[in-house]
Amino acid sequence: MTPETADPRTGQNWKVDVAGYAVELPIVAIKPDFAISLMMVIDLGVKFGEHIGIKLAAKFASLKPDIVVGTATLGIPVAIEVTRALGLDNYVVLQKSPKIHLANALEQRISSITSKGEQRLLLDRAAIPLLKGKRVLVVDDVVASGSSLKGSLELVRKAGAEVVGIGVILTEARDWQETLGSDRDLIQGLAHIPQFSRTGNSAWEPIPGT
Repeated sequence: MTPETADPRTGQNWKVDVAGYAVELPIVAIKPDFAISLMMVIDLGVKFGEHIGIKLAAKFASLKPDIVVGTATLGIPVAIEVTRALGLDNYVVLQKSPKIHLANALEQRISSITSKGEQRLLLDRAAIPLLKGKRVLVVDDVVASGSSLKGSLELVRKAGAEVVGIGVILTEARDWQETLGSDRDLIQGLAHIPQFSRTGNSAWEPIPGT
């Protein structure tokens, strides 16, 4: 098996209590000496989706957001469930795939710890009236480096929206705090996960301070 096709899963899991809902996340190696615990929210079932929607909505209901914005791909189910729990109907998805109707979209460049290379966030111009002048709650599954979330905030603000809150299922390590600057104060999450390292063939252990 070549390095390109090797399974990055380490065989270890990290147990997380997500606001009263226990999940075990596989620890996956990003580099030979660096790993993260990977949450694929789309694989955790509809009960988990409903749970995180209710718990995140409760944190932001008093801010009275008009609409929820989520980022493709894993932020989409978060946006749907939070929207449902808030009693709203419309939500907006920031896309990453350049589909035909996005040829003239608003664009923001981003990078992500779990994706290779630079990506683009795209906002359909037809969705701008849903955001302009509105109180917006931006949601995502995990914030790690903060680059993807920072791009989402910039794109939503380009559309003329006021960001009143940022909801994530998990905060990961601490890098996102510097990346987001003062916007970090808008973030509320349901749980925190560290990053991992190991020495030689030893077990993966949380990196101190993460």
